[in-house]
Amino acid sequence: MKCPYCISEIDSEAYVCKTCTKDLYLFKPLLQKISDLEEKLNNAADKETLESRINELEEELQYKKELESESISEKILKIVKFLFFPLIILLFAHAIIVVIYDLKLIYLRLASIIIPMPFAYFLFQKKKNSLLPWFLGSLVLAFITVIGMSAITSSVDKTPIMPQSIIEWKEFIEYSLSITFSFLTGMLLGTISYFKRSKHQIDINPMLKSLINIISNKKLNPQALQDLLQKSIKYVSLATTLVSVYTGLKRFF
Repeated sequence: MKCPYCISEIDSEAYVCKTCTKDLYLFKPLLQKISDLEEKLNNAADKETLESRINELEEELQYKKELESESISEKILKIVKFLFFPLIILLFAHAIIVVIYDLKLIYLRLASIIIPMPFAYFLFQKKKNSLLPWFLGSLVLAFITVIGMSAITSSVDKTPIMPQSIIEWKEFIEYSLSITFSFLTGMLLGTISYFKRSKHQIDINPMLKSLINIISNKKLNPQALQDLLQKSIKYVSLATTLVSVYTGLKRFF
């Protein structure tokens, strides 16, 4: 077993590398899996499958190592690129469409559905990312964006920034959800693209795997499970797109 930092040999029981003194606690399960698969590889008939799995685990180990060593400034830069930039563009679009040209609000709503999606897509298409933190970040992005748009309108029309009635709060929440689900759609489409491009398998929780087998009333092989999950993500991304369009444009119908 080798240290992911300095590539020196480490004891299978060690949790700290004796050469570079790095903490290996988070990496031990992956390192053990890779080691076990490498041992099986010499005696396995289907070497190609095992080699593919080893490569996947090694890339996951590299991702965790990068995540562990990612500096605060790098994390902030990523947030700026994929959350702050779309916020600025959305506010800029609001100023142009509503304040400068006084166009119909439907154009702003369409822009709010279209703009966040490519940012999320390229974030998740490039490398594997955790879905939940970025989804929560998109919620924050959406609420700040809608408040910012309201503040711009308030500075021109001298109207209150925050909603003043239940109907206004409902519209505020629906508009925020429209932006959030647009971002979520981009994340899901980016995830599909990442796994197709890298030819990796989607990680499957054992409980989810058991549930799928129970629902399908048969034990699916790994490839069938992967195909089913990829199709499910496609359908979910379609659903999130429809939710984004519905919450963003329902007031116009």
